[in-house]
Amino acid sequence: MKRFLMCMGLVALVLPLSAQNMKPKKPPLSPPEVATATIGGHGITILYSSPRVRGREGHIFGPGGLIQKTHKQYPIWRAGANAATTLKTDADLTIGDVSVPKGTYTLFVDISNPDQWTLIVNKDTGEWGLAYKAADDLGQVKMHMSKPSHMVEDLAWTITPTGHNKGWLTLAWEDHRASAPLTVR
Repeated sequence: MKRFLMCMGLVALVLPLSAQNMKPKKPPLSPPEVATATIGGHGITILYSSPRVRGREGHIFGPGGLIQKTHKQYPIWRAGANAATTLKTDADLTIGDVSVPKGTYTLFVDISNPDQWTLIVNKDTGEWGLAYKAADDLGQVKMHMSKPSHMVEDLAWTITPTGHNKGWLTLAWEDHRASAPLTVR
């Protein structure tokens, strides 16, 4: 018993000391996020990392902007940060006019025209976000463009049900909002 108490006392002394030596982790610059919705009784999820504008407003999109400087596949963009943006669906979908069988896909966006984006649904999955291969495209959809009412600091994907097995996929960041209609089949 005496030995047990001595061990517990030692642990009580060492734990606070080791905790002092541990530096608090900085939050990631582009934290992982999830957008999810149920449409027509089926789950649709987008997994992505959300970069922040962080004082670079007006310097994200377009020639010489952050996206062009950091993406070797420019003007094809991973539509987030870090690992590729992933779409998971447990039902067959139609996004715009592209048939998307249930499964897992990577989403990219062609931003060659900052005012008219194209959503790319790609069959290659699990790669880092800069590994775009056009040969693996399932299809492409022109997105509906609009300006948000205020600057969007944190990149955000949303999935919005609109009823009758329909909804919208929306990507918003900085001063851009791009959406594509979807239907669960």
